[in-house]
Formats: sequence, C-alpha cells, structure tokens
Amino acid sequence: MISRYNKRNKFFLGKTMVYCFLSGWALTTIYPLYWVLLNSFKTSYEIILNSFNIPGEFKILNYINAFMKINIGRSYLNSLIISCSVVAIVIFLGGLAAYVLGRFEFKFKKAIHTALMGSLLFPAFCTIVPVFVMLKNFHLLNKHLGLILPQAAGNLPFAIIVLTGFMISIPREFEESALIEGCSVWQVYIKIIAPVSRSAFASVAIFTFLWSYNDLFMSLIILRTREVQPINVLLAEISSQYGTDYGLMAAAIVIIIIPVLAFYLAAQKSIVKGLTAGALKG
Repeated sequence: MISRYNKRNKFFLGKTMVYCFLSGWALTTIYPLYWVLLNSFKTSYEIILNSFNIPGEFKILNYINAFMKINIGRSYLNSLIISCSVVAIVIFLGGLAAYVLGRFEFKFKKAIHTALMGSLLFPAFCTIVPVFVMLKNFHLLNKHLGLILPQAAGNLPFAIIVLTGFMISIPREFEESALIEGCSVWQVYIKIIAPVSRSAFASVAIFTFLWSYNDLFMSLIILRTREVQPINVLLAEISSQYGTDYGLMAAAIVIIIIPVLAFYLAAQKSIVKGLTAGALKG
C-alpha cells in the first residue's frame, strides 16, 4: 500500500511539473500576441509612454490607416492567392506521388525516397540563383506564378514523405476489395485512400500554408513590384518606411497573424493526428 501511494504521489508531482512547464511556455507565446493586440489600439505616443497598460480608449485608427494608407488589403489578397495556390498544388501532386510510393512496388523506389529525404537538407538559399535565372528566362518574375512554383516545389518533398508514411499504414484489404469490385487505380485513390488520409492531408496543408505565408526570403527576391507582393513583404517595408508609427506596425502584425491563427486553431487536432497516425500504425 505504501509503495502504491508513493508511486501515485510521484506521478502526481511529475504531472504537476509538466503542466507548470507547459503553462509557462504557453504564457511566453500568448503574452506577446496579447501585447501586440493592445498596442494596435494605441497611438505611437501612448505606446512609447507605456506600452504595457490597457488603453483607456480602443482606437481603430491604426487599422483604418493599414487599409487606407498602405493598402494592406491588396497585399493580404496576394498572400492568400499565393499560399492557397501552393497548398492546392502540393496536396494534389504530393498525394499522387505518395500514393505511388506508398502502395506500389517498382524499381528505384528506395532511391527516390532517399532523394526526397536528402532534398530536405538543402535550404532555399542554395537554390535561389538557378531558380531566379529560370524564372527570368520564362518571364515569371514579378508574377504570382513565379513565386507559387518554387514554393510548391520546395514543399513537395515534405508533403510526399508525410503522406507516404501515412498511406503505407492503410490496410491493403481496403484496396483489394475495391479492385475486386471493379474500381480503377484512380478510383481507389479518390474513393478510399484520399478520404482515409484526410488527417494527413490536413497536416500537410497547414504546414505548407504557414511556410508559404511566412516566406519572406523568396518573396523579396522574386516579387519586386508592390502590386504582387504578399503581406510579409509589406510588413518589412512598414518597419523601415513607417518605423516610428508603432501603432500602425502593431495593427499590421495583428492583421497578418489572423489567418495563421484561424487556420491553425481550426485544424489543430488534425496536425497531431496526421503526423502521428502513420507512426503509430506502421
């Protein structure tokens, strides 16, 4: 009885320590967002005077200036067009490639998988020069497609690896039953494999959207005109052109992170499920 009691106490103490650590970690993440949100309703003078207090009056002038003064709506739309297009391409091509790698046996299958794993080791900085030259030759600079294509190509290896790991874990009996019923390989993928892999597709879509939405490096190099630049480039310009207008900067940051938070909160369960299901079953 004493031994069991001691084990329970140790388990409770360990659980308490873990929750305290996670709560402190969450606080360090949530509080900066709360601080930026409060400052987005203040003037620059109020922020400089005291940036940590709650404003006596919540002013929306900074948000009005964000849309009227710097036309953040256009950059916002550019970001959504680019990121959503990248997600669509990665989900479509990555799903098909993962289906072939995960469900079929063919020559050089392991070599292709190894090459995909190896491609993750090369950052975008290593390939930007040849990519820039190719886009210039195809007249795709300063166009949405010029950024969509390299971003999709950069995210495909990760998507294929994650989706392949999940699709391998799907029982073969589902596939065999569908083939006996007369389904084609394409129908098996559309009606069985893809629906079963929804959580993995959701995880890939979320990470791809975040990486594309936050990709400042390639956006600065490929998109040079304001009409096609995404919102993260605009934020970088605000910090230089309007560096003293802290209220405007805070409002722009809030506007930028809204879709990211909404996208993540809407599918946070799918992230964990999609990334762990294949590992647990396989």
